[in-house]
Amino acid sequence: MDEAENTRFDVVVIGGGPSGAIAAEDLARAGHRVALLDRAGRIKPCGGAVPPCCIREFQIPDSQIVARIRSARMVAPSEIGVDMPIENGFVGMVDREHFDEFLRERAALSGATRFNGTFETITRDDRGHPIVQFRPKGDEDRLVSLRTRLVIGADGANSQVARIALPDVKRVPFVFAYHEIVRAPVPGSPHYDSARCDVIYQGKVSPDFYGWVFPHGETMSIGTGSAHKGFSLRGSIADLRRELGFEGLETIRKEGAPIPMKPLKRWDNGRDVLLAGDAAGVVAPASGEGIYYAMYGGRLAAEATAAVLRTGDARALAGARKTFMAKHGRVFWVLGLLQYFWYRNDRSREQFVKICRDPDVQKLTWESYMNKAFVRGRFMAHVRIFLNDVRHLLGFARA
Repeated sequence: MDEAENTRFDVVVIGGGPSGAIAAEDLARAGHRVALLDRAGRIKPCGGAVPPCCIREFQIPDSQIVARIRSARMVAPSEIGVDMPIENGFVGMVDREHFDEFLRERAALSGATRFNGTFETITRDDRGHPIVQFRPKGDEDRLVSLRTRLVIGADGANSQVARIALPDVKRVPFVFAYHEIVRAPVPGSPHYDSARCDVIYQGKVSPDFYGWVFPHGETMSIGTGSAHKGFSLRGSIADLRRELGFEGLETIRKEGAPIPMKPLKRWDNGRDVLLAGDAAGVVAPASGEGIYYAMYGGRLAAEATAAVLRTGDARALAGARKTFMAKHGRVFWVLGLLQYFWYRNDRSREQFVKICRDPDVQKLTWESYMNKAFVRGRFMAHVRIFLNDVRHLLGFARA
């Protein structure tokens, strides 16, 4: 019998992305026996943006920040670009290949026990406690069992944990994302600025989402996403690279994965399993941003499971979703409406980019993004933006 099978963990975290790694680290720091199971070699397609509040709250060191973004350029179907400068700050960029491993290693240094392998299923012992089974990397014929009191499923949008533990919870819609990490062009190249993120709202790039060019220091991420299964993401990026003059740049790696666009209605089984990160659906609609929300969700998962370990009351698991939605549910609702109204066709996208010229829109957008909260105390600015949105939506705004 494997040594791991003789150890009873307090919590087994399945999935070593930002959400699972933070959950494991927080629980280990609190003195709990934690196992972190991750499938080696998995890299999620991601632009890699982390706002200042994320850097502060989760103590992300400068060594992980591969670029500092000072502005964003919103590109309309007409090729018109609207620049949105960031005042008195920056957005950090990370490379998920290295950032996720940094978080996993930090969890291990905090006391979590790491396992590399492919999750298989959850069974139960004679007392009804969960047993997590997985196949170790390099020894896939062997099945290893981890006995535990609680399980956190942070295993991505197509969560196997969710399918096993919460089969009655309706799955949420996905955007399928794809990007290519390529060598950054030389300084001064057209269509590229190492301190600017380009967000491309064009139906040819994505019929229902957007494309992006995000700097990563010596490399950059060029990607897109769509919920339309017949749309060729690879073909779109090939065309975009050719159009921007990036087709000759070295391609380092290519990645694709589904991204949820709505939080699940329930994140726990009411007993001993709790979802976090993409498995719980905590990716912002419209923007597709997920790193901060995943890490915050992982922290809430750690707090909820720690409460169960302390009190024995499994009802505490529901607190993770309740707390998350109380803080960010309104933002997700607004972003969902934005995606529904403005991403439908190129005419709507053109109007959306025009709105981004508004100084109030730019200021409130960055303030809300950087701090992950709606800006309070600026009621008239919000009213003005709302009326301007309606005018554009109804076609009454001047070009």
